[in-house]
This record gives sequence, structure tokens and C-alpha cells, in this order.
Amino acid sequence: MMRLLEAWREQQTTTTYHDLSFDERFGLLVEHEYRKRQHDRRQRRLRQADLPHPHISTEAIDFALPRGLKKTQILQLAQGQWVTEALQVVVIGPTGIGKTFLSSAIAAQLCQAGHTVRYFKTAELLGELKLAKTDGSFPRLQKQLLATHLIILDEWLRDALAVNEAREILDFLDDRYRKRACLFASQLPVEQWHAQIQDPTLADAILDRIVHDAVRLTLKGESMRKLTSPIQRNDPTNN
Repeated sequence: MMRLLEAWREQQTTTTYHDLSFDERFGLLVEHEYRKRQHDRRQRRLRQADLPHPHISTEAIDFALPRGLKKTQILQLAQGQWVTEALQVVVIGPTGIGKTFLSSAIAAQLCQAGHTVRYFKTAELLGELKLAKTDGSFPRLQKQLLATHLIILDEWLRDALAVNEAREILDFLDDRYRKRACLFASQLPVEQWHAQIQDPTLADAILDRIVHDAVRLTLKGESMRKLTSPIQRNDPTNN
């Protein structure tokens, strides 16, 4: 209501609007309010996503660098059909190659398009699940997670999953299986995932819920931190 009042006052004090009819001025007020609400929703989704790089988009991705990125594939992922279909995306690559940046760019654009997103490092999600079961807030957290269209798990399997952690991840994946999408960013190729889960039976079950419905992106090349380092740029011996 306050925004409408402010827009109305602007119309009253600006001569640009004085020759418009009531219907035309009212239509502009409605459009102003609609656009403002859409903007507020987008900003709220970005805040809730808690992305490491919330203010970037796919336009910030440097496709000229030799990392194995296919521009058409990234742009398709940013459109979000895979999220609607509750598929998975697996981003694999060495440290510093830009997995987190790429995931954030895709996720930020999805937030702009109306999807809800949450970003976690895998250890952080495990910590939140453990804490929620301890303090009694797990049903609320479980409901919040399931309502989220896309959950990003960064540093996926960087650390081996103990048996109790693997059970937590399996329950989490069961809740989302073919209902909601996930994005996994990992330094390890999929072929090495099984060995990072201490219980082989749980490992089978976890991988079974991921790999069959997953689009894979494999990045190669040097660390972006090295390529963008001011020391590297200013060192004549690197030329």
C-alpha cells in the first residue's frame, strides 16, 4: 500500500502524467506495483539461496577459457527445465576450475526465473540435519528442504561419508527422488564416489538415486585462481 501511495504521489507531482486519463494512470500504478513485487520476490529468493556468488549470471562465465564448457548446455541448464523435471546435475572438475562459480551463476538465473534454491557445502547440510534432529526442528527443516526446487551440494564427497552420514544423505535423497532437483559439485569423478562412502550397501543406494537421472558436466584445465592471480599476470617469466 505504501508503494502505491508513493507512486500516486509521484504522478501528482510530475507533470508528465497530468494529461493521462484516470484509467491510464491507474494502469501505470498497477504495473509499477506488479514490477516491484516481482523484484522483491526475486531478491528474496536470492537471499534464501545463500549462494557464494549471488550477483552473477551466466553472462559472467568466460566460455573462451579451455575448460570443456559448452555454452549451449550451460544456457539450457539456466533455463531450468531440468529443475522442473526433478533431474540432477553433476559438475566434476579439479579444485579452482570454477565449479562453485558456475553453479552459482546457473542458480542465480534460476532464482530470477522463479525457482527456489538452497546452497550448502555437503558438511554444512549434514551439520544442519544433525542439529535439527537434536533440537526437535527436523520436521520443519525437512519440509523446507523438500519445498525447495533445487538444492546445491558443493564439495560433494570431498570427505568420506561415515555410515551415519551416509544414512542421512540417503534419507535426504529419498525425500527428493524424482520430486526435486539437486546439483552436486565435486572434485572426484563419479567412478570414485563409491569408495568415499564407507558402507558399500548405502553407497550403492546413494549412487543409484543420483547417476541415472543426472546431466554431467566435466571441467578440465588450470585453476581459475592461478589464471586470475595478479602475481601470475605481472610475472614476465609466465609469458
